Amino acid sequence: RWTPDELDRNAWRLRISRYREDYAQGTAIAFFIFEKSSGKLAGGITLGNIRHGVSQSGHVGYWIGERFGGRGLMTDAVKVVARFAFDTLRLHRIEAACIPDNIRSIRVLEKAGFRREGLLRSYLRINGIWQDHYLYARIADDPGVGTKD
Repeated sequence: RWTPDELDRNAWRLRISRYREDYAQGTAIAFFIFEKSSGKLAGGITLGNIRHGVSQSGHVGYWIGERFGGRGLMTDAVKVVARFAFDTLRLHRIEAACIPDNIRSIRVLEKAGFRREGLLRSYLRINGIWQDHYLYARIADDPGVGTKD
């Protein structure tokens, strides 16, 4: 859940500014997801921590509005961003993390071809509480990855 101050106009301005800076530095690319029928903002997905050189990797993070969940929009978006990461950016590995009780997020990642690799203890502080996360990853060589996906 987002707190109200994370959703106000000023917070969005700061977020967009940070997205622009990250993009200019080549460290992250943010995408927005819009509902096709209404044109309404449904969610967002970011390919961040982009590293080239020996690691050639990135990290996917995403969010979707409650009323847009359960329609496959995020699964499709994660697949598209994975394809972009591998085919366009030539990354080798992309990771994602989710809270163990977030069943919808687990389903999104698994349907998008990510595999669970382990548990990250006290990985992120969310609403003041350090929370464990599952680590998922997808490798460029995995079946169903790339332009054929």
